Amino acid sequence: MEASGSGSNSGRSSSRGSSNPIPSVPLLLLEEKDEKIRVENGEEQVEDEKVNFRGSPSCFKRQRDGMSLFPLNPLKRVAVDSGLEGRRAAVQAWGNLPIGVADPEALGSPMARYSEGFPGARYYTGNQDIDEIELLCWKRALAAFDLDPNKWGVNVQPYSCTSANFAVYTALLLPRDRIMGLDSPSGGHLSHGYYTPSGKKVSAASIFFESLPYKVNPQTGLTDYEKLEQKALDFRPKILICGGSSYPSGLVAAKECARPFDYCDIITSTTHKSLRGPRGGIIFYRKRNKSVKQGYVHIHGEDSSYGFEEKINFAVFPSLQGGPHNNHITALAVALKQVATTDYKAYIQRVKRNAHALASALLKRKCRLVTGGTDDHLLLWDLTAVGLNGKNYEEVCEMCQISQNKTAVFGDDGAICPGGLRIGTPAMTLRGCIEDDF
Repeated sequence: MEASGSGSNSGRSSSRGSSNPIPSVPLLLLEEKDEKIRVENGEEQVEDEKVNFRGSPSCFKRQRDGMSLFPLNPLKRVAVDSGLEGRRAAVQAWGNLPIGVADPEALGSPMARYSEGFPGARYYTGNQDIDEIELLCWKRALAAFDLDPNKWGVNVQPYSCTSANFAVYTALLLPRDRIMGLDSPSGGHLSHGYYTPSGKKVSAASIFFESLPYKVNPQTGLTDYEKLEQKALDFRPKILICGGSSYPSGLVAAKECARPFDYCDIITSTTHKSLRGPRGGIIFYRKRNKSVKQGYVHIHGEDSSYGFEEKINFAVFPSLQGGPHNNHITALAVALKQVATTDYKAYIQRVKRNAHALASALLKRKCRLVTGGTDDHLLLWDLTAVGLNGKNYEEVCEMCQISQNKTAVFGDDGAICPGGLRIGTPAMTLRGCIEDDF
């Protein structure tokens, strides 16, 4: 199994300052001051905003410039004071407010509805449009990664990639079955079965399953595949997890790095980070037969049917989750359409060039980088060589309004005060930065 992009963000370096900040607009419970509005017969006149959803007309009352959502009649207003009675009156006033005058954008969207199940098999009725959106998201996900829909399927409902990873374990394993994943200080994620050097089991993957993490070579920072193969043959795990906590899914989609689909049976990923979508998880799985010579599945005969579709879907729902977040799936469908464009490919190519430029600049200043550089969208800076740690350096950057991400490097005992810093280029590239800026 390939766990591509699970866990924490990919260490993106970004400036948090903005010359044009967008102020937040809170939902108003009570008016803070009187406003001039049009009054007819002593009552406030509010225009209705007419919209259509699924062919049915609806009216929402929105606050207009110079207009109030609440009557100005003193008998109908409740003054806000610091006393208990005043707060109680404010709550009662809000509770008695007709829902029609509330801003629907503040309360939610038409996507925020129950839709347990999958397209064509929902528990609740009235989900025809939700079905169309999820089917479109499936289609765009497979197209974005250039996958044959006859051979590959996808589940876009996981709330996070950690949820996606555990759904895979639930689908394929029984309690106490064995798994192998990359050790956290070597670049793996907690959900890959991590436990501390003292033996404390940190994640559900290590609690419910027998885990044996493998490590990178401390001198090179790379995986010793011959040693890994021997370890796997001795331990005989049911699932071998490849990849780390920041696998570059966007680079895979843009064909700017090796494709895990050529080697793995199941691939999980975040939907944010370099994919630039909403925060969540996604699972790709093989649907039909695969040659006996491919992958790590032990089968009998030339071919064997071991499609994962039913098991994966059942693990996501109803085993681990309830209804999907349809607003997330809708946003993901939009993001995946962008991923399939030539503009996105050009963006990823720029991300890589910027990462290489940053790595070269640090190496010229005698900084130690894990693996000696980078081939993708991020780099790992080993600060132990200069007597620093990632936690302190991260705090200094925070004072300078720069977001960084401390990260464990080989030899660290934990992630609270690790010796490394993870720096990525996707965010600043999206804001127009080029090699000279890094």
